[in-house]
Amino acid sequence: MAIDGIVLVDKPAGVTSAEVVRRIRHRLGRPRVGHLGTLDPFATGLLPIMIGEATKLASLLHDGDKSYEGLIQLGVQTDTLDPTGTVESTAPVPRLEPDRIASVTAQFTGEIEQVPPIYSALKRGGVRLYEMARRGEDVEAPAARTVTIKSLELAPAQDSLMRFDGLMRFEVVCSTGTYVRSLARDIGIALGTVGSLHSLRRTRIGTFSIDDAAPFDELMTVLDDGVTLNFIGLRESIPAIAECEVGADEAARIRNGDARVLDGRIPSGAGVFKVVAGGRLIALAEPVSRVTASLVRVFVA
Repeated sequence: MAIDGIVLVDKPAGVTSAEVVRRIRHRLGRPRVGHLGTLDPFATGLLPIMIGEATKLASLLHDGDKSYEGLIQLGVQTDTLDPTGTVESTAPVPRLEPDRIASVTAQFTGEIEQVPPIYSALKRGGVRLYEMARRGEDVEAPAARTVTIKSLELAPAQDSLMRFDGLMRFEVVCSTGTYVRSLARDIGIALGTVGSLHSLRRTRIGTFSIDDAAPFDELMTVLDDGVTLNFIGLRESIPAIAECEVGADEAARIRNGDARVLDGRIPSGAGVFKVVAGGRLIALAEPVSRVTASLVRVFVA
C-alpha cells in the first residue's frame, strides 16, 4: 500500500509508541515509518504516524503545542511519577479550597522551570536515563529546563459518593518538551502534598486532533483487510506554512536540485515555505536573500 502522509492513531494503554510504529510498518511493508511525540505505554490518545516521505516533515511538526487531559493522584508519589512505578513517598492531602487551587493553577501557567523525571528518554553518556534507573544505578536528576504552559485547568475529581479521593482532574496545553509527569509532581508539592500521574490522554499536537484519530485496533483491522487508509497528505499536514506553486517543467528542475526556479517567487514574509506542483508538495525551501531561496527538503512522492 503506497502511502506518503500522516495517519492519526488513538493509542491504547499498554502499548508502546514504538510497537505501534513496528506493527504499522510491518502491515504496510514500508521501511520509513515514524511517530510524532512519544506517548508512555500507560498513556492513551493521539499518536501521529508519519509514513514514507512524511518522515521528512518531522522537524516542522515536532514543535507544535500539545494538549493533554488526565488525573493526578495526590498523596502518593512513585519513582516513575506515573501508575506503573513503585511508591516512593506518601503524604496527607490537605483540604483544597477553590482559592488554593486557583493560585496553584496560576503558578503553573506561563513559562515555568521544570526538572524532567529520572525515568525519561533523556541521555547521559549516550545512555537513556530510564535504562540507567531500571538497572538500579544512582541517577542524578536532569537539569531544570524552561517550558511554557499555555493553559491549565485543575479541579477535584470525585467518586460516585461525591467524596474527594485525592484525584485531581486536569487539562493542559503546553509547549513541546514539557513533561506532564513532572507537572503532576510539582502540582502535588504546590498543593501541600505529593503527587503522580494517575492517567494521561493526549488530545492534540499542533493542528492534529484526537477527534480525527482512528483507534489502533480498528486501524490494524483496516490494514489486515486491505482497505485504503484515511491519511493526511504532505501538503495538508502543514497548512500554516506559506507556499508557492510551480509548473510541471519547473517541478522537474526542483526535483533535480535546481532552486533557481524559485528566484523572485518567495512568498512575502516567509521563512521555510512549501513548493507545490499539481496540488502536491514537492519541496520545502527557505529564503537566502530577498529574491533567492535554497531547497531544504525535496519529496519524491
